[in-house]
Amino acid sequence: MAVLLAAPCAAARAAETQTVTFAARDGVQVSAVLHLPEKTPAPAVVFLNMLGRTHRDWDDAAAKFVEAGIAVLAVDFRPSALPDPAAADATGSPYAALVMDAEAARAYLAARPDINPGRIGMAGASLGANVAVLAASNDPSVRSLALLSVSLDYRGLKLEQALKKFASRPALLVASSEDPFALRTARQAVTMGDGARELRVLSGAGHGTVMLAREPDLATALVDWFLRTLL
Repeated sequence: MAVLLAAPCAAARAAETQTVTFAARDGVQVSAVLHLPEKTPAPAVVFLNMLGRTHRDWDDAAAKFVEAGIAVLAVDFRPSALPDPAAADATGSPYAALVMDAEAARAYLAARPDINPGRIGMAGASLGANVAVLAASNDPSVRSLALLSVSLDYRGLKLEQALKKFASRPALLVASSEDPFALRTARQAVTMGDGARELRVLSGAGHGTVMLAREPDLATALVDWFLRTLL
């Protein structure tokens, strides 16, 4: 059962940040940081990390989202530095259980009175990008995606069929020019599915959430994307 923190009922209040926990469907407790804007109920975006990283990678971006009136739930995946083969599902991926973390994050947001459950998106970086696509492909309530340095196949978390299943919903692909595998994947991904697919190519920005630090305009571009696709 999700652990829901009490939220103020007022339509507007001071922006706030909360550490929250909720349960994935296998019972594992997942931790995340919730950033709420002043005006609620608000649209929201789930942020999903790179392998071995934390929600802190998203802090600066989260502040920009909140300024724009979009809530953020920045998830810390269950421990996965040493992937557990026993956690693999039919995909055979040792990271398959992380998809349940993303699913639970979306469900947690939708259950909060200060979130608009019909206006939820997901953004992921590297491993988190593949997790986001897989979670969203099975959840029609996820309205749009932003994928930083996504892979065709991240240790069994495969992109193509999931992005095709995401179908007519919009997805933004971001990669840096010196990250050849991620860039090649992003260029292929814009042909997957029949929805709007946008490609943003950066230069010298690195991989995953590193791009947020090296390319100051990227966080603003992500905000603009979700303003266009969630509202």
